[in-house]
Amino acid sequence: MTITFITGANKGLGRETARRLIELGHTVVVGARDPQLGAAAAEELGARFVPIDVTDDASVAAAVADVERHEGAVDVLINNAGVHGPFGDAGALTADDFRGVFEVNLFGVVRATTAFLPLLRRSADPVIVNVSSGMGSLAHTHDPDRPESGVVAPAYTSAKAALTMLTTQYAKGLPGIRINAADPGYTATDLNGYSGPQTVTEGTDAIVALATEGPGHGSGRFVDRHGEIAWS
Repeated sequence: MTITFITGANKGLGRETARRLIELGHTVVVGARDPQLGAAAAEELGARFVPIDVTDDASVAAAVADVERHEGAVDVLINNAGVHGPFGDAGALTADDFRGVFEVNLFGVVRATTAFLPLLRRSADPVIVNVSSGMGSLAHTHDPDRPESGVVAPAYTSAKAALTMLTTQYAKGLPGIRINAADPGYTATDLNGYSGPQTVTEGTDAIVALATEGPGHGSGRFVDRHGEIAWS
């Protein structure tokens, strides 16, 4: 039995990841900030709900304590919770605009990862999947043939670039845990007003693949639905 905890799992990529992993036999714990939406999603999916706000140390600690009481360990942690933050006029952005995005998309991953490490270390094959984005890739955002090149979102893109680098550093610093980053691709979710050409199922292909690939695979990789990609 594989126990998987997913942050931001009440909608979008997180919810679809939960649905697919449950179908594959995982015991999924749905983490979400909104208790009503989280509980409703968990009930519909056949999962258990645990409230978690990744921007709050006490909330994250309470979530870990809850999982320890009920499941006792975690095999897979999927750091999915994220916000897009402000788009548009780069010259109008403030440090607080950046701080709000980094608080969820980067510092939230640090909080959850550090807090869940004791439960992950009880697993025979501990895995962390960080949901990053090609929007944080220098190559993608400079390629005029890719949709990432047409978006101006300094806070979101820089946070995702930092998250991918954090993943590679975690992979080096935590050798007993397989830690990789997933690029969902341009997927239709409420994060982009459902403008993406990919379905939410296609957008979760890389996440599900990393969560289910099993022992013996590499750590510190950046993967999309077509396979491993170079990050630059």
